[in-house]
Amino acid sequence: MSLRLHPDLASADTEYGTVLLDQRAGRYWQLNPSAALIMQVLADGGDRDRAADALLEQFDVEPDAALRDVDSLVDALTEAGLVVES
Repeated sequence: MSLRLHPDLASADTEYGTVLLDQRAGRYWQLNPSAALIMQVLADGGDRDRAADALLEQFDVEPDAALRDVDSLVDALTEAGLVVES
């Protein structure tokens, strides 16, 4: 599964993670550092397992929790129309 940001989104990295601006709705979304890492791995062509591995490398999290976090984020971003599969 490779994801990319919707074409109408702008993103900016901050010291707190990543901010997404949905230019269609004028809404901002804040991704914390772990969510920003997941999104970056997926946008770079990684799959859910690679994103979970990246979480395990960077954060103190259990493997099952890492996979749940990846799936939860992907579901939320997809439901909000912020990402599309590529």
